[in-house]
Formats: sequence, structure tokens, C-alpha cells
Amino acid sequence: MTATPSATEHRDLRTGRSLWLDRRRPPLVIETLDKALSCELLVIGAGISGALIAEQMSDAGLDVAIVDRRGPVKGSTAASTAMLQYELDTPLSLMSARIGRARAEAIWKRSRLAVDALRERTERLGLADMVEGATRPSLYLDGTILDARGLAKEADARRRAGFDVALLPPAEVEARFGIRGRHALLGDGNYTADPRQMAAAFLQVAQKRGARLFAPVDIIDIRPDAHGVTLATGGRPDIRARHVIVATGYERLKSIPRKGNRIISSWSIATRPQPGAIWPGAALIWEASDPYLYIRTTPHGTIICGGEDEEFADEARRDALIDEKAARLSEKLAALLPQIDAAPTYAWAGSFGNSPVGTPTVGRIPRLPHCYAAMGYGGNGITFSMMAAQILRGAIMGYGDSDAPLFSFHRKF
Repeated sequence: MTATPSATEHRDLRTGRSLWLDRRRPPLVIETLDKALSCELLVIGAGISGALIAEQMSDAGLDVAIVDRRGPVKGSTAASTAMLQYELDTPLSLMSARIGRARAEAIWKRSRLAVDALRERTERLGLADMVEGATRPSLYLDGTILDARGLAKEADARRRAGFDVALLPPAEVEARFGIRGRHALLGDGNYTADPRQMAAAFLQVAQKRGARLFAPVDIIDIRPDAHGVTLATGGRPDIRARHVIVATGYERLKSIPRKGNRIISSWSIATRPQPGAIWPGAALIWEASDPYLYIRTTPHGTIICGGEDEEFADEARRDALIDEKAARLSEKLAALLPQIDAAPTYAWAGSFGNSPVGTPTVGRIPRLPHCYAAMGYGGNGITFSMMAAQILRGAIMGYGDSDAPLFSFHRKF
């Protein structure tokens, strides 16, 4: 019925070693695609987005299959710092100025609902201990994007939208958190987890309901018709599905609208465990700056610090900067929190996505009937993955989602 893209992009998504790779992931049944496969729903991608989507769709009673060209949880999921925040990279006050207050507030509120839903679902499924899930406050420091006055305006914007935040002066920030000379917004209700364990655990739940996982399988052609979609795999049997969801993260399906999405490079470090040095509430710490520093802890007292993002996608150039960026992150971390040992035990780099206002693209792919995409571009990747799972469940099951137009391919921002 229509011309189709021939494949997804192929990228070297991460380099170095993140701390998540030191833990053995939950066991998964991985099958070889050695005969033609038919299913109601095919999910392309077995990272965190594909895992959350597969779990939602299997919960809805669909016959689900998942394919991945590498294998489960081998892409950018293991490079995530997994700060599962509702606060978007674009401050609410600035987003309101760009796209209108009503839409900006709706996006922020849906982001909060997604974090709550992810936490609640993780706990309901009995996965919280396995994934080291923890609820954390968030400390947002003034910086180059929002100075002290801008931070006060941001506090007003969030309160107007119904978010409960506290605006802290520098003396209180220093007394409570040991950070000198900074104003801050303090909020609650965010979440942290081990992203690799979380993805594998949600895939495991889906498999227990009958979902099947095939790897390595690289989709080279997608051919929709009036009744469903045929997918060619290149050297393996074809797959026939009633619906297809592309959840390939930062390896975008070729020839679909970009909606301003672009690939950037980011770097992260993690320290040795030091539980005695952790600040009150183990708050997530990040800055209203560009580029910004972001900091979280694990339940064992390891400190994770990321940032130094740069607007390029060249993997060789990204990887060559790991040592330099790790040293710079360590220096910034030590300057901000002098009470900790900021020496890196782990250092890694990854390709990540961004978008004009820091929002994802989720929904039906234009000109590809029965095909949907979850493009989690923006700093809230795993939050957006949960949001996508909810929105796409509504689309495929037919009851819809009132927020879907905010993230669709047809939005005007």
C-alpha cells in the first residue's frame, strides 16, 4: 500500500563499562527465528522501551513477540543513569513560553503520572528489590539557563500546575546538602533503578505470560497491507504481525519523520560505594544549565554522575573523549560535593537522543498502517518509555489516551 523504510539505523550505542554490567541479569528465554512467525503484536527492540511495552501488551492479553538485532538489553539501556524523573530537561516556565501553558503543563503532568505508574507497576509485580527501585527527592540547582530569579519563576510555574516544590536559598542548600552558593528547587516523587535489571525483569514478566523473544533478528523491510504487516528479516523467515511497535531507541527507523529528534553524545562516571557520605534523602541533583551535571546514588552508596553532553553523534569521537570527560565530571562532582570521594571507578559514554523541547515522539507512524513508534528522545528516557507503553496500549486496544496528541507525529511543536 505504501513505500516503507528498509531498516533501522545501526549505531555503536555505548562504550566503556557501566556499573550495571557487574550484575547478572534475570534469565530470559531467547529463541532462534528458524521458521515463519505470526503474532498479534511484534515489538522491535528488547531494551527498556521494548520491555515496558511488551509487559503492558502481554498484560492486555495480546500475543506478543519481541525481536532485537543484538539481543536483550545490549543497547543503550545499560548506559543509562536511570534518573527516572518527572521534571523534563526543558523547565516548565520556558516550555510554557514556547508551546503554550496548557500544553506544557499537560506534558509535565503526564510525565509525573508516568513515573508514578512505573514505580507502582514495579512494586505490584514484585520487582522493586530486584531492580533496586527507590523513591527520591530532586534538588534542581540554579545555573546558566535559570538563574536565581528564573528559578523563582519556575517554582511559581510548577506550583500553578499543581506540583509541590520548595524554593531553597543558598544558606539552606548548604546546610542541608553541603552545596555552597546555589539556589535550588526541591521536589519529591522521583525514582531510581538499575535500568538493565529493570528491562530484563519486565521482559521476564512478559515471557511468563507467553511473550516470545527472538534474537539476533534484524528487520530489513516492513511491508504493511490492509490486514497487518509482513516483516523481512534478511536470511531468516518472515514475520507476520497484526501490529508493529518500533522501540529501537536511538537507532531510528529510517524514513520516518524526525520531529526534530537528534542524536547527541553523553558521558557518565560512578564512584566506589560510600554510604556514609550520601546527602539527606539521597536526592537526585541536577542543574538548570547547558550542559548540565546530574547526580544520583544507588542504594549501596555508589554515586553516579553524568553530563558534559555534546551535540554530535560520531561514535569514534565520543569514545576518544571518555578519559577527558570522566576527569572533568569527577572534578565538577568534587567541587559541588567536597565531602565525597569523586574518583571514578567506572566511566562510560553513550549516544542519546534529544528533541526541541525535550519531549518524546510516540504513536502511529505516518504512511505505515498498523505501525507505531516509541521514540524516547529527551533526557527522561525511561520515564518516556513508560509513557509510551501506556499510550500505545490505549491506541492498539482501542480506548485511546487523552494525552496522545501531545506526543504524536502530527503535533506542531
